[in-house]
Amino acid sequence: MWVPFLMCLVLTGIHAYLGLHVIAREVVFVDIALAQIAALGATAAFLWNYDLETWGSYAFGLIFTVFGALVFALTRSRERRVSQEAIIGVVYAVSSAAAVLVADRTPHGAEHLRTMLVGSILAVRGSEVIKVACLYSLIGLFHWLCRRPFFLISESPDRAYAEGLPVRWWDFLFYASFGVVVTSSVRIAGVLLVFSYLIVPTLAANLLGGSVARRLAIAWGFGTLVSVIAMVASAMLEMPSRSSSRASTRCTISRGRWRATARRSSRSCPRECTVTTGSRRPRTWPVSGRRASSCTTARASSPGPRR
Repeated sequence: MWVPFLMCLVLTGIHAYLGLHVIAREVVFVDIALAQIAALGATAAFLWNYDLETWGSYAFGLIFTVFGALVFALTRSRERRVSQEAIIGVVYAVSSAAAVLVADRTPHGAEHLRTMLVGSILAVRGSEVIKVACLYSLIGLFHWLCRRPFFLISESPDRAYAEGLPVRWWDFLFYASFGVVVTSSVRIAGVLLVFSYLIVPTLAANLLGGSVARRLAIAWGFGTLVSVIAMVASAMLEMPSRSSSRASTRCTISRGRWRATARRSSRSCPRECTVTTGSRRPRTWPVSGRRASSCTTARASSPGPRR
């Protein structure tokens, strides 16, 4: 469980920082929109016989995400005639519908969409953690070098326009770098977990308030704590970390065990043996290991269990 936990720390480090910008810009659902665009690109690559783990699939998702970043940058204006959240919602709806249509043309398309939604962070390898950590370090360095225009546009857009900054150009750089992070994260953790790492720790930090450094430290600590709790619960309770599949997984395992026991009934005896005797009501009693053979003989000679 150490490798998935390290990946959770890497995701917390970059997404908690980006969450400060997202909440300050009031574009909370831009992460889901970009993630869905990346999923659309990966689904299109799957249509061209590129598996999810290949560089071709990653390139498709990255190209689609950069195009989405360009749309978000160009649709922002100083007057704000239309809310950017509305544009983000339209882009998300269109990309989701397009992903469903493309997946319908591919074999196992529904399974591919489910994988993009929930991810497979428990199956991540150590080499992937190193690659993603190096990539996110470069993105973090880029944001550190461009921190002044990024924070100025996020927190005081009117002042950025007054100072003559090319806001759309800086928006494109922000969303493009954000898209690189989202494209890489969705392949590992899925859309839902990426959104959680982006919004929830930063929201908790903003509730406590303080400077940017203080909020960032709180978001990192909160994300780390949540990751520890999730991994411990997953290991102790034998549940997957993906919340959407917990109940279905346990139900599927239970049904599979029941069917396997029914199929092996001719070779082994169950824990309880039900035999129909001369009376109308069947008799049921527990069977130990020594009585297994006698139970099998009794079932063979009896008319059969009453259902």
